[in-house]
This record gives sequence, C-alpha cells and structure tokens, in this order.
Amino acid sequence: MSEAHPLDHIVLPVSNIGLARERLGKLGFTVAPDARHPFGTENACIFFADETYLEPLGVASAELHEASAKKGNVFTARDRAFRFRCGDDGFSAVVFATADADRDHARFLAEKINGGEMLQFERPMKMPDGSQVTAAFKLAFAVDLRAPDFFFFTCQRVNPLPADRRALQKHANGVGGIAEIVLGAPDPKAFAPFVRAAAHGLPVTNEAFGASVTTPNARVSVLSPDGLDAYFDIPAPSNDRGLRGVAIVFKVSDLAVTEAHLAANGMTYTRKNNRILVKAAPGQGALFAFEEKR
Repeated sequence: MSEAHPLDHIVLPVSNIGLARERLGKLGFTVAPDARHPFGTENACIFFADETYLEPLGVASAELHEASAKKGNVFTARDRAFRFRCGDDGFSAVVFATADADRDHARFLAEKINGGEMLQFERPMKMPDGSQVTAAFKLAFAVDLRAPDFFFFTCQRVNPLPADRRALQKHANGVGGIAEIVLGAPDPKAFAPFVRAAAHGLPVTNEAFGASVTTPNARVSVLSPDGLDAYFDIPAPSNDRGLRGVAIVFKVSDLAVTEAHLAANGMTYTRKNNRILVKAAPGQGALFAFEEKR
C-alpha cells in the first residue's frame, strides 16, 4: 500500500467571490487573484506555507455550470446539489494531494466509494508579479450515498505550479497552515471508514466525541453534535443524519497577533479552549478556529 495522502485543499462554496474576498481579507488572509475554471466555476484561493489552501468557489457562468454537470462533471454536479440543498455558502469537500489520480480512481471503484468519472482540466493562474502560468489538474472522486452534502476527492497536479508563492502565503492574521478539518455527523463512527478510505488507509482513532484520521499534515475529525458544541460552540443541526463540513482549525504562531488583527477589523469572535473562534458567515462557509502552534 502506498503512503497516506496529505491534505491539499478545502472547497468552500460562496454566493459571491467579491463578498468572499472582502470577508476573508478582513479576517486577515491574503487572497489570490480570481481564476476561472472551464466549466463555469471560479475561485479566489488562499495559499498557506504548509502547501495547503482554501478554495472559495463561486459560479461564474450558471449556463456552463449546469451544462457541465449534465455532461457528467462530478465537481459541478456535486456543487450544484450542495447549493440546492444547503445554500450558496458552505463547506462541501476535502481534497487530498496525490501523485496518481488514476490509481485512486481504481481504488475508489474497488472500495465502492467511487463518485463518478475522473475530471482532468487546466486553467490559467495569475501570479503576484503579474505573470501567468497554466495549472493542470486530474481529480478522482470519493462519495458516500449517506452523505449527499459532502465528498472527498484527490487532486494530482499534472504540471507543477511555480515554487515561489511566498507573497501569497503571508497572512496578516499569522496563519501558517491548517491543523484540523472538522466534520459533523450524529453517528461519527459510521463515517470513519469512509474518511479513512478517502485518505488512503490511515488508521481511525476513536475520540470522546467521535473519531479522527491523521493525515501526513492535518487531522480530519468527525464529531457528534455534543462534540461540536463542546469544542466549537456549534449548536446541534436539525435532524440530519448525513456528514457535513463544519469547521477549519488554522495554525498560528502568535494568537495575540491574530486577535489584534480581528479586533482592528471589527470582526466578531470568541475564545474557547485556547482557540479563537469566528462563526461562519456569508463569504466564509465554515467556522474558522485559530490555535497557537509554535
């Protein structure tokens, strides 16, 4: 068995890229220039020094978005379904990095979690110095029919992006990367094997309020409603038995710097368990938690 996949990025559907850019900027993130996919979506990513990133995802062309979904594009089909069921702001997918998406696709088929046809595409990407490069990707999808509002996929970079993204990886709030992804479910252990399979064979750790899988660079936790309340002050969702994306825990070197930035920008936050918590809001589809990691 090849080694486990590290976290690559997180997909955060947003109603409006401009609104997301404003919200995330006020939270202290450096937001990359807008970029468009060839199938109707657009993003404005936030890159971190640990090589993970956030992908706020908007709809640039409803016509292309719908047409690509009807042609079997799993990415846009799942995005359309998420927006229909959950609204235009949320947390819809976790993505793992891979060197071989074809092998992942075959593994997902064998493990009966394959989400559909693989997706390969390229798009232009503008760098901070004004130059433009072409980014190419190959995706393999993992889904669970019990979780219509959340999915995983693996992402292979067919041609590597320029190594120097330091200007985009510096953030006024001091965030250096992602420590933990938090998902919610009434029965967390029911979904632990799915998370393990998507992340490629990592052991599941049973926790007080659920279960977790540790990837090479971040932890993926599935918590019960009681766990979400205990750790993040998130009230239990209505009677929904599926799996949902709930929160992202960021690593910062100095929590005082983060707090000062949020306060200066008038951002509402609370403190709990040595973390700063910022509740989800339009343009920010998940709860953001900041914790100190030296």
